[in-house]
Amino acid sequence: MKATAKAHTNIALIKYWGKRNEQLILPTNNSLSLTLDGFYTETTVHFRSDLAQDIFYLNDTVVTGEAYNRVTHFLNLVREQFGHKKLYADVRSVNAVPTAAGFASSASGFAALASASVKALGADVENDELSRLTRRGSGSACRSIYGGFVEWEKGTKEDGSDSFAVPIAPADHWDVRVAAAVLNPTEKKVSSRAGMKRTVDTSLFYQGWLDGIPQDLADIKAGIADRDFEKVGSIAEANCLRMHATTLGANPPFTYWNYLTMQVMETVRELREQGIPAYFTIDAGPNVKVLYLPENEARVEHALRELSGVNDVILSRAGGPVTYQN
Repeated sequence: MKATAKAHTNIALIKYWGKRNEQLILPTNNSLSLTLDGFYTETTVHFRSDLAQDIFYLNDTVVTGEAYNRVTHFLNLVREQFGHKKLYADVRSVNAVPTAAGFASSASGFAALASASVKALGADVENDELSRLTRRGSGSACRSIYGGFVEWEKGTKEDGSDSFAVPIAPADHWDVRVAAAVLNPTEKKVSSRAGMKRTVDTSLFYQGWLDGIPQDLADIKAGIADRDFEKVGSIAEANCLRMHATTLGANPPFTYWNYLTMQVMETVRELREQGIPAYFTIDAGPNVKVLYLPENEARVEHALRELSGVNDVILSRAGGPVTYQN
């Protein structure tokens, strides 16, 4: 009972920031993302009758502690749902994403884990059910089941049965590129989960953030359908700034940015002033992702690499859905 799955991470253009149910990972708002081909996790799950507990290797290193507990908790959900409660797993993951640095490593990680686990157990599930299950490991991971542009519907039911991701447009709909400026490879001081909860519970700006989401979603989906880059980019950038503003209104206030983050943001604005359409977005970390069109790739990459604090620039196109190996 063994399977291997590969999932790509995604970058939210309309951010997910806040839960209405912590245990079920139910969001307070819909979000919309673009799956990226440049960041991925490949995971092999082998359910074995000779194991007394789950084992988890990440990049050939044994994982313990909280990261191990999250994986085991998720595998318990899989075992319970598909009727294999006493069958433990050997999990081997290769993660081509900088972990815990604002690149949504948990998105590709749990999408690959969920997909490989279900496949290994021989379960035949539709993508909406797989997305719903994946959400229980990491909210943003439910979007990584699909390629291209994807919307995670928050749902309204208390059991979460109507909260899962749906595809908006496939990867080949539009050749939008993303340059990831890697600024700080160390783990962030406030995790996404902790920062999200603090913001929801205490931020004076949070309701204003929620109020703007429906219009952002309607406008950006229209922009995607029309392949209107300036519309999509400007909405994504403004949505990102409003999300990060909520952290400054939290108690105590915090931010995921550092001075290099600000430097990259200013560089992107300067590119626009020079006639190069480019827009930034930032998840819960210091690193910046820059949206641009293929004809401007060389200019964007050069401008980012010229900055002394940028350790690397990783270029991505739209990524595809989860894939499997025999």
